[in-house]
Amino acid sequence: MRRPVSRVVAPAMLGALLAWTAHAQTAPAAANPADKDIQTVTVTYTRDPVDKSYRKMIRGMERFQREHALAPQATLRFRLLPRSPTVDMRGITLRVIGDHIAVPVPVAPDNSFTLPRNGQALQEDAAVVANRKTTSMTWRAQVVTPGLPPGTRRLGDLRLECLVGMEAGLVSNSSPLFGWISNALTSPEQVCNSPDGNFLFFTERPVFAVTLRAGERTEVLPFRFLYAGGDQTRDMLPFCDCQVLLDRTYYAPIWDRSWPDDTLVSFEYMDDAPPAQESTP
Repeated sequence: MRRPVSRVVAPAMLGALLAWTAHAQTAPAAANPADKDIQTVTVTYTRDPVDKSYRKMIRGMERFQREHALAPQATLRFRLLPRSPTVDMRGITLRVIGDHIAVPVPVAPDNSFTLPRNGQALQEDAAVVANRKTTSMTWRAQVVTPGLPPGTRRLGDLRLECLVGMEAGLVSNSSPLFGWISNALTSPEQVCNSPDGNFLFFTERPVFAVTLRAGERTEVLPFRFLYAGGDQTRDMLPFCDCQVLLDRTYYAPIWDRSWPDDTLVSFEYMDDAPPAQESTP
């Protein structure tokens, strides 16, 4: 099958890529040792639309449990990715902040995390807030089956990532004019089960080609499945949470049930060594 774009052309096409928000007064720590990490606070910040809803993220975790059959060996984490070209992704801290509560959330070196369950935070409709500007990062669910070959994902994992991410309200397209998720599609089922859903996935490095493999069936995804469709302009990119990750984005046919959940999605990266040339006798 023909490759979607050459390694020489792709970087040129991609040449146009382009604190806390809470202030709290901390009350004395609770006497109960079990509550040592939970602070009673009076919050005086105004919630930003890009701060994530704790209730929604918990609903995403519940969706993961209900749909676990899509990825029965996988675990769920959430992950922060850069959106602004200047954001420092080192040393990020997170808190769940409500009207009278602040719960620290440990963040791993790869900027992934899990959320603790807290009844008071749910009752207060708390926000999950990072010590970075709210428009500087994008948030995604991370569903990973262990033991896959390097440079691959599993299609069922991606299907579950979409459902959890939409249920949790993680996608941060900031303008309805340039919405990457169709305005006509409002539920996780509609977005994740429709070719018009346009749910973006991210690779670890700039991607060159994506291939599906299920038994004897193999298909290289067409160029329109890469780089958020390949039709973004400099003016449009700030409204997409792929803003500085455009060369790491791809769509997967998660809506196409002719590809089973165990389908392997393999990646060829732009910085991979070129294949060895056969010598001519």
